[in-house]
Amino acid sequence: MKNRIMKVLVAGFAGVCAMFMFGLNGKAYIDPSVTSYIIQAVAGIIIAVAAVIGIYFRKIKKKVNTKLGIDENRNKEVESNEILKKQQDDD
Repeated sequence: MKNRIMKVLVAGFAGVCAMFMFGLNGKAYIDPSVTSYIIQAVAGIIIAVAAVIGIYFRKIKKKVNTKLGIDENRNKEVESNEILKKQQDDD
C-alpha cells in the first residue's frame, strides 16, 4: 500500500513539474466565474483530503488503543432508560 501511494505521489509531482517546465505562456482572459469554480474545486479537494486523513487517523488510533489495552469509554457515564420505562408502564 505504501508503494502504491508513493507511486501516485511521485507521478503527481512529476506531472505538476512537467506542466510548469513545458507549459506555454497563455495570454487569455480569465472570467471571474472560472476563478470562483477554481476556488470551489480547491476547497473541495482540501476538504476531501482532510476527511480521508481524519478517517485513517481514527482507524490507526483505534488499533493503537486496542494493542495497548486502552478503553476510551472507561470513564464515560451511561444514562439509564428509566424515563422510557416509566412511560411504557403508564400506557
